Amino acid sequence: MAIPAGGDLYTVATRKAMLRLLPLLCLAYFMSYVDRTNIALAKTHLQADVGISVAAFGLGAGLFFLTYALFEVPSNLIMYRVGPRRWIARIALSWGAVTSLMMFITDDITFYIARIALGAAEAGLYPAMMFMMTRWFAQQDRATAVGFIYLSPTLGLLVGGPLGGALMELDSLAGFHGWQWMFLIEGLITMVIGLVVLVYLPEVPADATWLTAEEAAALSARADQGKDPRGEHSLKGNLGQAFGRPFILLIGVIYFLNQVTMNGVTFNVPSIIESLDVDGSFLIGLLSGVTGIGGIIGVLVMSALFRRSPRESLTIGLLAALPAVIAALFLMVSSPALRIILIGVMAMIIFGTLPIFWSVAMARMSGIVAAAGLAFINTVGLTGGFVGPYLFGLAESGSGDPTSGFSIVIATSLVGGGLAVALRWALRREDRTTTVPAPAPASTERDPEVLP
Repeated sequence: MAIPAGGDLYTVATRKAMLRLLPLLCLAYFMSYVDRTNIALAKTHLQADVGISVAAFGLGAGLFFLTYALFEVPSNLIMYRVGPRRWIARIALSWGAVTSLMMFITDDITFYIARIALGAAEAGLYPAMMFMMTRWFAQQDRATAVGFIYLSPTLGLLVGGPLGGALMELDSLAGFHGWQWMFLIEGLITMVIGLVVLVYLPEVPADATWLTAEEAAALSARADQGKDPRGEHSLKGNLGQAFGRPFILLIGVIYFLNQVTMNGVTFNVPSIIESLDVDGSFLIGLLSGVTGIGGIIGVLVMSALFRRSPRESLTIGLLAALPAVIAALFLMVSSPALRIILIGVMAMIIFGTLPIFWSVAMARMSGIVAAAGLAFINTVGLTGGFVGPYLFGLAESGSGDPTSGFSIVIATSLVGGGLAVALRWALRREDRTTTVPAPAPASTERDPEVLP
């Protein structure tokens, strides 16, 4: 994955946008992932200090995604009206405050309440950023732009683990546990980022002071090419376009299965590593960063490969099914080092497929339909964030082994790979019925197998 190079007006403007716009969005998304997943580092400490059981932890970790998904579409519809800058800033300020208040968790109930509130506060962040991609970048550059944004959660896994582990070493300072310091400090950092977004984030190219008027116009013109005019300004009468098209439903279901695996594994990596006889919060956090390393490689490599050979349904199907193979290998080997490496490879595949999901979806919607449709896909997908940790928690409760959830990975991944066949049909149907011409591709953005 590379930032476009060249001298024409659009290319220069795109390069500027990727260097100036994306880092700010990445910073916000980075902290959202740190604040969302730092609970994994606190798992055993919450059990010891507060008495939260393994099953209760799995339920609480998943409840975040339940309210996140519930408020996703309403949040993005409000974003469409008030603008991404103010809404993303509001989201960051509110979820930062909730994160800091999680230092006052005292039992199962307060844990559940905190996770429910955190999901509601953060709802709409990611689809708001995806909506901005439809305003800033042409279709052939969106997989690259989304890939850069997905560096944020992978860096969150890579850096957030050691950061959270280091903060937890503050245990007993001023009478607080280490996990309390972690929640407090990371929440305050997020609130500062929310203020930065409010001041500096441009909503559309014309708002960017670092673009010339000609560059801004070139970006907007290319971003508008090939847009679907259906439901551009009103959702009324266009609910089917936003929520009911077969390709939207199938992408959402495959994304759901992806998130079952991603979050089931991510929320349990620290305890899996601890089960490999690794001691010390910082070392556990450091080794947990293997998911971040794998994710970084995935989003950098997969979007670049997709740009060169964008066979949409085939690519999605292969990437959906591969985690089953990796999970089977994980269960077959006993070497701790090899198991950690396999977790990293699995993260590479899981994260690497995500920019492709969103590129496929964004190519076929625009306007308020895009705001609602992208949020709907995220809603369907992120319910997997509830199901994954919960199923992993149940599996561990029954076996006492945190690796027992890998059997769930095998099942969900095989189903996801199989659904790619139906996705191929749905994309072909969508592209035959739409009246919007496919974006022109020197880079062949549409899959040759789904063209009319």
